[in-house]
Amino acid sequence: MSDVVDRLVRYCEVPSQSNPLTADTVPSTPSQHEMARVIEADLRELGALDVTLDEHAYVTCHWPASPGCEGLPTLGFCCHIDTAWQSWGEPVRPRVVRYEGGTLAIGTGRDGMPVEIGPTINPQLGHMVGWDLVTSDGTSLLGGDDKAGDALCLALMRRLADDPTLPHPPLAFAFVPDEEIGHGAALLDLDAFGAAYGYTIDGGPLGELCYETFNAAEALVEARGVSVHTGTAKGVMINASEAIMRFHQMLPAQERPEFTEGYEGFYYLERMEGSCEEASASYIIRDHDQARVEERKSLMRRAVELVNAQMGEGVLAIEIRDQYHNLADVVALPENAHLIENARAAFAAAGVEMTCVPMRGGTDGSQLSFRGFPCANLSACYYNAHGVREFVPVPELETMLEVLVTLVGLYARTQEAGRQ
Repeated sequence: MSDVVDRLVRYCEVPSQSNPLTADTVPSTPSQHEMARVIEADLRELGALDVTLDEHAYVTCHWPASPGCEGLPTLGFCCHIDTAWQSWGEPVRPRVVRYEGGTLAIGTGRDGMPVEIGPTINPQLGHMVGWDLVTSDGTSLLGGDDKAGDALCLALMRRLADDPTLPHPPLAFAFVPDEEIGHGAALLDLDAFGAAYGYTIDGGPLGELCYETFNAAEALVEARGVSVHTGTAKGVMINASEAIMRFHQMLPAQERPEFTEGYEGFYYLERMEGSCEEASASYIIRDHDQARVEERKSLMRRAVELVNAQMGEGVLAIEIRDQYHNLADVVALPENAHLIENARAAFAAAGVEMTCVPMRGGTDGSQLSFRGFPCANLSACYYNAHGVREFVPVPELETMLEVLVTLVGLYARTQEAGRQ
């Protein structure tokens, strides 16, 4: 296997799911410490500078500029080390399989049923016949989101170490925990990181670039009820679970993730639990337009008021918290246009047409850009993220490495190149 594929397989073997239920601790899971230690060891083996692993599982380093480029602004890259919590995440048994067309059974799920991928769900497979794909064995997600990004960053450093003649400015790399639960790069020390601008590598198919994301908020709805014997419940019982259900029914059903696409926002019920005496439901709110996010917040608050009017004052309570904002508010500014155009040129040099995708989610760049580190999001080349059908095509991953080599070279041309 090539270096980048070998790293992807090896990193995917290390379970590192984040957990929203323990989000008060960073990282939210001990396994992320193990993944951080693997990255740290590889960085030291490569000879990276200023390698740091902190108590929150943040790993950072620098890579020196090529001769003559020392005075250029530092270009930064950021990836995350955690994997999604919505599916099985351990043990992970990655493998490389050849796709020969049609439906590919990548393994057997935990329920004993075949886990398959094919052109019906992924029409892109039509041009991947004869390609090697990295998949799990079907019992867990692969973790290509974002272990592919991690592997690409380390493989880029390997290439620069092997060929010192490749031009590039000073580089900074960050590998951060808990991106999948909205924490991500919140504790990254940007002064020590030292990058003027850069990229996250956490996108989908080869050629995608994202400089638009959702605006995001999360809502916690809690219900307090009154439990009595069902035989004497009339006029006395207040069912907390019933209150949550009434609230949910007041949200527009057509504005759920499974019915929306493109720039259409949604309400998403992440989880719920309850009994007669107490119940709760966690939601996320997403929209590319912040004004629409505010409208969604208002609708949820009105729904709480209506349920309380029906069932009793104080039965329902809601707490809403903003999570991140649309990346476009920063990256689409004229002074940051180079992030888009240099990426376009790097893809074109590899024979790939860049596609700007309005991301139906967020990246670490969503918060980093508003903290003063503008960054667009590049392809990591994974498909079907957050589930057992996830896969990474080897040719796309290897091409993406060449794109990164070209990209850092573009930022090495002149000091003005990164400021246009």
